[in-house]
Amino acid sequence: MTRLAGGDILLSILGQFTPVWIAMAVILGLSYVFRKRLGLYGRLFDSPIGMVGLVLVLFWVLTAIFADMIITFDPLDQLSGMKNKKPGWPVRDVEGAFYLLGGDNLARDIFSRVVMGSRTVLSVAPAATIFAFMVGITLGLPAGYYGQRFDTVLSFIANGVLAFPVILLFFLLVTPEIRSTGVPLALAGVLFLFPIIFLLLLFTARYRERPTTLAVYLGVTLVIGLWAYSGLAFNADPLGILYMDPNLLNIFVSVVFVNSPTVFRIVRGLTIDIKTRDYVAAAQTRGERPWYIMLWEILPNARGPLIVDFCLRIGYTTILLGTLGFFGLGVSPESPDWGMTINEGRKLLQIYPHLALPPALSLMSLVLGLNLLADGLREESLRD
Repeated sequence: MTRLAGGDILLSILGQFTPVWIAMAVILGLSYVFRKRLGLYGRLFDSPIGMVGLVLVLFWVLTAIFADMIITFDPLDQLSGMKNKKPGWPVRDVEGAFYLLGGDNLARDIFSRVVMGSRTVLSVAPAATIFAFMVGITLGLPAGYYGQRFDTVLSFIANGVLAFPVILLFFLLVTPEIRSTGVPLALAGVLFLFPIIFLLLLFTARYRERPTTLAVYLGVTLVIGLWAYSGLAFNADPLGILYMDPNLLNIFVSVVFVNSPTVFRIVRGLTIDIKTRDYVAAAQTRGERPWYIMLWEILPNARGPLIVDFCLRIGYTTILLGTLGFFGLGVSPESPDWGMTINEGRKLLQIYPHLALPPALSLMSLVLGLNLLADGLREESLRD
């Protein structure tokens, strides 16, 4: 077999992404039809910048979901004679098979590693950001609403954490030496409780006057929440289903810990501003409890800035994960992490540019999409 030409490589890559194109067409088509019912998300169709960001982010999310259908080889397989081969190179003894983006210095398929790398990034960044937001919201709302000593103590702690350079603090938390001290495990034990606390407060504030419904929600939250908590934080799931690799746990906890203080400050500032509004005063006049006011009056009216910051923070986290992988502190040494793939390819960049460019462009396009999506959401939220 002969090496594929540039046009054939492009067509083959586009063909491999067929499940993504179909899913994108369905999702965007249905979203456009029902855009008037989809609130802030539906209004993104009026923002060209937001739509470009949405398409880029949706592409990578769907790529992560359908990665097993897209890849042409196992990203960890090392095939004889494929070391540092250029894009479109035919695979020995496999009829009709090609390394579409070439082979790396260990003879692994770069195309498959880039595709699976999206799953590695998107399995950590959004989930860790959600946890960070639950921590920041749970602490930021009462700090801004009550103020006084509670606010002073939490603000001092948040400012103390933020006083460290973010990159330096992040590197410090993910080093093997820190892991051996048990600090990440202790942080996981504390931080992983906040999603449970947040949901308990949310349901209690909403259904206090309906004890039967409240009991159901609280029971389900406690059972599922404590089950997930025991498995993810301490690897003590009695069913053996939920488990987090120690290295992944270390990175996950570090992301949550680093991002939580910033989210806390944003939520605190929004709460201080919104609590002076007339509808909050009306809720207080009706005799609503403080947590009901915070979670069901203040928080929904702060959703615009928080959604924008959520998108931006996933982008920051993606860059941090790529940086960790670049320095060999990623999820695992064998993981098809974009940062690790870039680091492996940079040593031969002048001779074989195809080794580092695909993962670098992938990382850039995902972060660009998140930033553009955040800009579009900000633009539309200002019209509320």
